[in-house]
Amino acid sequence: MIDYLIRRILLMIPTLVAISFLCFVIIQLPPGDYLSTYIAELQSQGEAVDQAKIDFLRQQYGLDRPFLEQYVVWLFGCLQGDFGWSFEYERPVSEVVGDRLVLSIILSFSTVLFTWIVAFPIGIYSATHRYTLADHGLTFLGFLGLATPNFLLALILLYATNRVFGTSIGGLMDPVYLGQSWSWGKVVSVLEHLVVPTIVIGTAGTAAMIRRLRANLLDELHKQYVTTARAKGMAPGRLLIKYPLRMALNPFIADIGNLLPQLVSGAAVVSIVMSLPTTGPMLLDALRSQDMYLAGSFLLFLALLTVVGVLLSDLALAALDPRIRLQDTSR
Repeated sequence: MIDYLIRRILLMIPTLVAISFLCFVIIQLPPGDYLSTYIAELQSQGEAVDQAKIDFLRQQYGLDRPFLEQYVVWLFGCLQGDFGWSFEYERPVSEVVGDRLVLSIILSFSTVLFTWIVAFPIGIYSATHRYTLADHGLTFLGFLGLATPNFLLALILLYATNRVFGTSIGGLMDPVYLGQSWSWGKVVSVLEHLVVPTIVIGTAGTAAMIRRLRANLLDELHKQYVTTARAKGMAPGRLLIKYPLRMALNPFIADIGNLLPQLVSGAAVVSIVMSLPTTGPMLLDALRSQDMYLAGSFLLFLALLTVVGVLLSDLALAALDPRIRLQDTSR
């Protein structure tokens, strides 16, 4: 196990370097840079452009340097905790993403928790009561959840709460707490505003997880080892938890690699519709405005979470399923 961890960690280093280079290439692919976009906006508004000031800013931000030099400076800065300067916000990237990253993690964690708490009991019940009236009803709700776009559900809830209760659920806190340091009142306000976004974002994931758990569990329940254990008189509840449910969880453990990046990216469309101050809309704006260091830092962090998530999922799968081995036992 120790040798496996060392090999994987050492492999992560060149992987992340290669991904960082690809991220930097991607954000540099559009013609021009942030200052070019800024000049175009000024000209479209009929304002004069001071070319001397633009040249000074391009030199100050290092945009006049060769591509490889820009990449090396940015990469070594990231290793030292300096992720560059956000042109649009005129602040260091680490300061720009501060509160938004915290709120994104809180929202995503609550969404994952909601999804697992709701999906697992329903999926287990649907698999163990196959083709009953309840199973058909839950299946219908699952397909309805998969077919309903999250942003449409968000618009419906925004309208309903404003029309029925006369309150707005946009954002993740009351406006009075915006820009303030964390306090008990701010925490309570975030928790109050967290319910509806969690339901909206988690609906599709819950429906999909119910369908997957039902299918995986049904497949395991019809295998020979379950029949043998049932013939030996093992209690149904103990049999379900100890063997088939444990094996049916493999796909969910394998999804950890995809789950961790979602903690940062989040549901960008829902965040825009509900005015949520998360990282999704900020990443979209950074890509649109060619704020290269802000966008590159987001993409690099998502890649880091993906690589770490895949490692954690491999370790968890080996602990959950004894059929999986991390080493080659054929030699």
